[in-house]
Amino acid sequence: QVQLVESGGGLVQAGGSLRLSCVASGRTFSSYSMGWFRQAPGKEREFVASISGSGSMTYAAGSVKGRYTISRDNAKNTVYLQMNSLKPEDTAVYYCAARPRVVPSTTPSEYNYWGQGTQVTVSS
Repeated sequence: QVQLVESGGGLVQAGGSLRLSCVASGRTFSSYSMGWFRQAPGKEREFVASISGSGSMTYAAGSVKGRYTISRDNAKNTVYLQMNSLKPEDTAVYYCAARPRVVPSTTPSEYNYWGQGTQVTVSS
């Protein structure tokens, strides 16, 4: 069982930056690929970014590519999402997820564990 706790959300003006963190419980963190997803009101949960267990492979959705960076520190059991040049359309609840495979996925149903989410609000 893996427990995930996100932090770092908040209110920011358009063009600003935030860094989300997600701390995982357990001793085999590097065996899990990690993903960030987001869900805006009235919309389906969508893929944002993912990273392999070693951190050598990363993927990002087209809407955030070049603005968001996913990274991980396996010694700290933590995955990060650095978000720059934020836009109002980035407003959503952001979720961290873990998948018991070293190769990441962009599909929410392929992740077994989820955090409680952290709200990101970008004002115009």
